[in-house]
Amino acid sequence: MGHGIAQTIALAGCQVQAYDSDSGLTSALHDRVKKNLQTMVANGALSNVDEDSVLSRIQRCSSETEALSDSDFVIEAIAEDLAVKQAFFSRCEDIVSESTILASNTSSFPMSAMASELKHPERAINTHWFNPPHIIPVVEVVPGVKTDEETIDKATTFLKALGKHPVRIHQELPGFVLNRLQVALFREMLDLVGRGVISAEDLDIAVRGSLGLRWAAVGPMKVGDFGGWDILSKVYQVLASEIRSDTSLPEVLQDMQYSGDVGLKAGKGFFEFPSEDQHEVVADKDQKFMAWAKLLKDAYQDSSDRS
Repeated sequence: MGHGIAQTIALAGCQVQAYDSDSGLTSALHDRVKKNLQTMVANGALSNVDEDSVLSRIQRCSSETEALSDSDFVIEAIAEDLAVKQAFFSRCEDIVSESTILASNTSSFPMSAMASELKHPERAINTHWFNPPHIIPVVEVVPGVKTDEETIDKATTFLKALGKHPVRIHQELPGFVLNRLQVALFREMLDLVGRGVISAEDLDIAVRGSLGLRWAAVGPMKVGDFGGWDILSKVYQVLASEIRSDTSLPEVLQDMQYSGDVGLKAGKGFFEFPSEDQHEVVADKDQKFMAWAKLLKDAYQDSSDRS
């Protein structure tokens, strides 16, 4: 996540000071960003870009202190461990100015918990990016209970300047909004596949050619308006009690974890990913993401022009 976020910020013309405790990742940062830029240009997600200019704005730092010094906006994408994040933000306060915004890319923890020991929790906020961050346009903006409006406004303005589409979340809930929706859908999808109602391949075909297409085009709430909530209310009443609602890990997922078939990184999940094909598979996936992201960007712009 970190290299994609750094790339996005540098591409917008900002200076980036990047650091990773893994020196190998820090050293490889420019190569990874350069490869991303070339892929995006090749797929029309970017017009011709001056790679050297972008890379010159990304400083690879040898220490955390160097990366934090003189910073205006800090974004962490470190280990998903509450104590680790709390300690990091405490160290930040010893280095950055009082006006520096402290942002987390966590997908799990509320900022109120991460900022609980900070002297200035009002400048701490969650900015939850989605992978790959240099392609997916939406970023969830989730303030803590002590985050002030000035910080929210600055974070939102900054993300818009990067070409992102920040969406403010008004309550701190585990998983925020989009991960909650994703888990709710996965629970039912995994149950249906596990029970043999539908194959994984056919489920992907069905969602991409129906719900996914409609939701990506106009959004699920507007789809509901078009269909009529009177009709959808009746469908809801019929189906709600039939849909899986427990909190147990679906059996099919338990079996996959036991066998080690956990997806691309293992070479197999619901689908096969031979090692010799993985680079091509990932490139194809990113190409599709970029195509859809461009369509969404154009749609967002059209909506903005009409408002």
